[in-house]
Amino acid sequence: MKMARGLMAMLGGMMLAQSVAAQDVPCGGSFSSFLNDMAQEAIANGHDPAKTKRFFGQLSQSNSVLKADRRQGIFQDPFITFSRKLISQNRLDRGRQLAKKYDAVFDRIEAEYGVSRGVLVAFWAFETDFGAFQGDFNTANALATLAHDCRRPEIFRPQVFAALSLYERGELDPATTTGAWAGEIGMVQMLPKDILENGVDADGDGRVALKTSAADALTSGAKMLSHLGWRANEPWLQEVVLPSDFDWSKAGVQTTFSVAEWEQMGVRARQGQLDDGRLAASIILPQGRKGPKFLAYPNFKVYFEWNQSFTYVLTAAYFGTRLQGAPVYDAGNPEVGLGGQEMKTLQSKLQALGYDVGKIDGILGAGTRAAVRDMQMKLGMPADAWPTRALLDRL
Repeated sequence: MKMARGLMAMLGGMMLAQSVAAQDVPCGGSFSSFLNDMAQEAIANGHDPAKTKRFFGQLSQSNSVLKADRRQGIFQDPFITFSRKLISQNRLDRGRQLAKKYDAVFDRIEAEYGVSRGVLVAFWAFETDFGAFQGDFNTANALATLAHDCRRPEIFRPQVFAALSLYERGELDPATTTGAWAGEIGMVQMLPKDILENGVDADGDGRVALKTSAADALTSGAKMLSHLGWRANEPWLQEVVLPSDFDWSKAGVQTTFSVAEWEQMGVRARQGQLDDGRLAASIILPQGRKGPKFLAYPNFKVYFEWNQSFTYVLTAAYFGTRLQGAPVYDAGNPEVGLGGQEMKTLQSKLQALGYDVGKIDGILGAGTRAAVRDMQMKLGMPADAWPTRALLDRL
């Protein structure tokens, strides 16, 4: 499916850990000299000299990886459009079939890590279309190319050394191992460092095979989510209904109240009941007060450790709830949002007024949402952080 392949290209390199500043990391110059320096550093740090030389001796620079890196983009479709593209009936049916097929695997995962099957099946679907499209870029070349490139070397340099470790263990072949353009491998797309730290031989065959073993891939993904802070056996997202007099300025992931406090403000579950009243949670309005409405629990924030796109994260989280029985969300009738050029105009106007919206890129990121909310409050408009033409006209 083309959507899955496109997702893989756009999502590459977004499972990022904290790192040192890029200017402190060696990059650029002659590629062969760069590889030689990395090999010497690896040997100095205890890697086997012979295997290290063989590993780095097989690497080459990939122009196709650089092209993919330059054309990647944050998802600009609004949530309703984006989620409807990704969540087809076929994907729902296939996801539920696979959840049943691997029921024993998911039972073990839920018992050990407390990660619900819907969460993992959603990632499995979106990252590789259930393993059908795992990428055909040479993994080692991709990582070395991006480590040499001076745009984000601090992210990819550690991944090259991690790939070397996998090679030393016999779990990666620099000549034949393939995956996404940014170096992720397997059915749920994990980087080498994540594989070293969280790879699990769940099927008991003596190796971690994330490309061919669904049990290994899903269990490793669950362990990684746990490592990133997933709170066992807790919810992540729930659709809610809000009262007409709700204070819209309280929406947004930056504002949290206990579930009990939200209930006192009139928040109700659209289906069933809200979860434990002691849990902290945030109200999310992806397309403003007239669009869908969700309550995001603490586990929702862990999604951003896996991927940094708000639209993707919300869609993946929502799909996880659908796979476990939640109804189709109430799309409502949201106000028409801004196009790319209009968004840039809005960002420029907000920046001129002193707001930090980051790069003028036409993308509705966290900084722009916060600025929109604040300006709506100042103008006496409903402060739901959804930029509209009415707001642009007022500015």
